Amino acid sequence: MNHINRVLVVDDSVSIQNLISAHVQSISDIEIVFASSYAETETLLEKSPTFLCAVLDLTLPDAPNGEIVDLVQKQEIPVLILTGSIDSAIKQTMDVSLVIDYIVKRNPNDIKYLATAVNNIYNNQHVKVLVVDDSISLRSYVVGLLKNLRYTTYEACDGVEALNVIKEHDDISLVITDYNMPNMDGLRLIEEIRKSYRREEMAVLGLSSQDDNELTVKLLKTGANDYMTKPFIVSEFYCRVQQNATMIGYVKKMNEVATRDYLTGVRNRRSLYELGEVMYANAKRDSVNLALAMIDADKFKNINDTYGHDTGDEVLSRIAKTLDDQLRGGDIVARFGGEEFVCITVLKNIEDAALVFERIREAIENIDIEFEGEKITISASIGVTTNLSSSFGEMITLADGAMFEAKESGRNRVVLV
Repeated sequence: MNHINRVLVVDDSVSIQNLISAHVQSISDIEIVFASSYAETETLLEKSPTFLCAVLDLTLPDAPNGEIVDLVQKQEIPVLILTGSIDSAIKQTMDVSLVIDYIVKRNPNDIKYLATAVNNIYNNQHVKVLVVDDSISLRSYVVGLLKNLRYTTYEACDGVEALNVIKEHDDISLVITDYNMPNMDGLRLIEEIRKSYRREEMAVLGLSSQDDNELTVKLLKTGANDYMTKPFIVSEFYCRVQQNATMIGYVKKMNEVATRDYLTGVRNRRSLYELGEVMYANAKRDSVNLALAMIDADKFKNINDTYGHDTGDEVLSRIAKTLDDQLRGGDIVARFGGEEFVCITVLKNIEDAALVFERIREAIENIDIEFEGEKITISASIGVTTNLSSSFGEMITLADGAMFEAKESGRNRVVLV
């Protein structure tokens, strides 16, 4: 999926343009396109109408009464309004679904808020939301609002269909569900979701036409993160959805920091042991063929000393990527420490272990990195065990011993024990 990163900013103040540019580009990979008037914006949109969103000043020299909003919305571009004050006219404009938010220009902190709002819309392109409602018209309406916020959306007509969608897309961040539905209502759906996902893993926003405090409490206690009564105000819907999606995003980032190696992006040692113990227990219980490899970059100190630590970091990152590319999604690649990596893979045939890691050894040897025109020689010594032994820790010890044997016998080779 191609993500949009162009943002249109229409404001006749150069100082405001500079502030927006500094704040937005400091937190996102975003390209800002500026215009200072209605006429200039019209020309820009004729040439290239695709933008992530638009930040619009309502009072322009050639459009003093907010005419710019209508012009931009004809291209179905979500709008963030910049204004000097909040009045009834702005509140009426906020009822239009494509107007996502408004920002009052009072001090630099308001521009920081704007930058965060733009960043959220940019990040929403990676976020999946499921809408569950038996009413086709309401479902389509909610999906349309979510698409204004640039979410990736899925639909289901009841709880049963929703669970099937979640099974197929287990990385959905937010479920928006009606309460009254046939086959499986919203309450039952929330109960089923909470059997597999905690509130911080998948948020649920409940909807109902019943303005009933007892129902609200029941939904929240069952596991909903939030609740809204239909019909709702569009601006409030946008706020609730963004808050819940942002919360899930923060939790995911925290989990990434806790489980991933900062330099290479593969799993860290702590995560290796947590997941490795589970894979080991499953292999023991179900007689699964498991291979564990200890992989050590050869003469890595020489690389650091000769080419510098930045190049050494690049070598480690490229080795990590190579390991990730060569193995399957369900396998584990982790940085064990320094220049050492551990890989765990499930094999159909135990005899395949040597072939799999010989292929990996060759892929590492073929990594192409140059320093000032000189090709850097990269290789790795790999120790592999398929012996489940007495514990997961013992498997690591066996693979580590095989790796040292590979080092002692000449490096750049695979030793299987």
